Amino acid sequence: MKKHLLSVLSASLLAGCANLAPEPFSSEEIKARVVRDRQEMYRDQAPILKPITFHDAVARALTYNLDYRLKLMESALSRGISDSSAFDLLPRLTASAGYTWRNNDSGGTSVSIITGEETLSPSTSQERQLRLYSAELSWNILDFGLSYYRAKQAGDEVNIAEERRRKVQQNIVQDMRNSYWRALGAQRLLVQVAQLTRRIEHALEQSRQAEASGVLPPAQALAYQRALLDALTLITLKRQELEFARHELAALMNIPPDTTFELADAPEDALPPVPVQLAELETRALESRPELREEDYRARIDGFEARRQLIALLPGIEFLGGSLYDSNKYLYNNSWYNGSVQISWNVLKLAAYPTVKRTQEAREQTAEARRLALSMAVITQVRVAIERYKLALLDYRQTDESARVDQRLAQISQAGVSSRVESELEAVRTESRALVTQFQRYAAYANAQTALGRILNSVGLNVLPDELETRDLAAVADELQRSLDAGERDVFQFVSAEAPKPQSLRIEILSLPAGISKPLIVDAVSERLRGNRLLVTSDTAASAVFTMKLNRGPVKNGVERSEWLMTLRDPSGKLLATRNYSTVLTPDLPQRSLQAFAEAAALSQVSLLREQLAPTTVPATTAAAR
Repeated sequence: MKKHLLSVLSASLLAGCANLAPEPFSSEEIKARVVRDRQEMYRDQAPILKPITFHDAVARALTYNLDYRLKLMESALSRGISDSSAFDLLPRLTASAGYTWRNNDSGGTSVSIITGEETLSPSTSQERQLRLYSAELSWNILDFGLSYYRAKQAGDEVNIAEERRRKVQQNIVQDMRNSYWRALGAQRLLVQVAQLTRRIEHALEQSRQAEASGVLPPAQALAYQRALLDALTLITLKRQELEFARHELAALMNIPPDTTFELADAPEDALPPVPVQLAELETRALESRPELREEDYRARIDGFEARRQLIALLPGIEFLGGSLYDSNKYLYNNSWYNGSVQISWNVLKLAAYPTVKRTQEAREQTAEARRLALSMAVITQVRVAIERYKLALLDYRQTDESARVDQRLAQISQAGVSSRVESELEAVRTESRALVTQFQRYAAYANAQTALGRILNSVGLNVLPDELETRDLAAVADELQRSLDAGERDVFQFVSAEAPKPQSLRIEILSLPAGISKPLIVDAVSERLRGNRLLVTSDTAASAVFTMKLNRGPVKNGVERSEWLMTLRDPSGKLLATRNYSTVLTPDLPQRSLQAFAEAAALSQVSLLREQLAPTTVPATTAAAR
């Protein structure tokens, strides 16, 4: 029987060892994992039902971005570990139950120490089968002290996880600023790119035909073709650069790749002036940056570790008490209570005290040096971020002005287009250059927004309040907008809490010749001004009025000198400014030429309109005083 039992056990052990061989995942298991992961990545996302604003995009990123969700889970894990470590402070209550059996009696005899003779016959005081129960409460003061500091360390690990989550949150908003405004610029220009690409291809074909028929000399035709191809290449590169931002934006929002979405074509946010209160911003950065706060928590964890090591050198005192039961019938009392106090001390550990002391001092010095180095890096980042914003703001203003100039050149070229091939080609070239500068302008604005975000990031601006727990996208977007606006006002201190909106503008066109469509010209001028961040509306109430009146001069040598007389009045009718813009046109005045002329005239007054319609800003300190 025993041999048979040993054989069964040996066979079982050998079978278990055989199952320990390496077993790779099968291709079906890997494919199933891929399917699960793809489903899980985009699970429970709210559908996109309307154009996405900047704050909607950031709200989606903070709700669905996988990197941020990972940090949330790490924070929750740290909190769970901290909560569980608090239970180590409690005494140990150990309950046990058991059953023992033996095949013979437990017994013995006694022998006299003096004579060496057996004094008693063999006897037993224990049954062959016993049932044992106990419940004992023990508490070690040394273990309590060590557990206390372990719990404090776990609590600070929670704080570190929260600071890392806050850092990821800030980085997501920083990345969203760059990607969103670049993607919006690409969306605004895609239609113009498609139209101009067709015109360039048509102009290339015209140039080739003119070269073949001898209308243009080969050198001139090839020069035009080279210029057109260069313009087409540059437009394609700029379009690709901005369109890549759309894919980056979709990845940040964790949108499935095949999802179509549209960005809200809202007016661009005004860029604040460069902050000048450097000392205040540096102080705030040293107080608020997540990296420095993490270092503070790390230093406190090191302090707790030093205390743990010192406490471990002390003696341990353990209190023990409990209730026990033994079913042995030979016992006088089968159940009883017991209690004890025990002290133990590894005296040789005291020799480690000098080493522990030196290690703690070295740890404190290292933490302080690391914090000072990081503080210097933070101060440098604040100053560099402000300088970058200053340069980005200057670059944007120059690019914005260049874009307006190229737009005017394109409109003037369109207004002067004749039936000559080179006239049409020149118009296409100027339009291509205007479109390229528009791409550059949107890229410069995105760079300025990115530089602005770097300042906010370097200061350690909180993106959302810590107590916000909702996952409703609309609520998160609203709270996000309030938080970011308040943070920008606090950092830049350029407007009051109630930032006034710019004055709206209404366009009026007068004295058009017969056969010219007035609504088309009004729409074209309005679109140009909207593209330059002016609030153009058709509402007659509470709007300033920009009037353009066409004055035609006499015809001389087959052309006429015409001008637009432009006036700007406030909603009450008060005259704010008067300007004129003149050029030479053909007497027939086609719709296309007159419309281009009107657009060029309106674009020449963009700076004036911005200045006159800009809201009056109030310093934040003044607003607070009120």
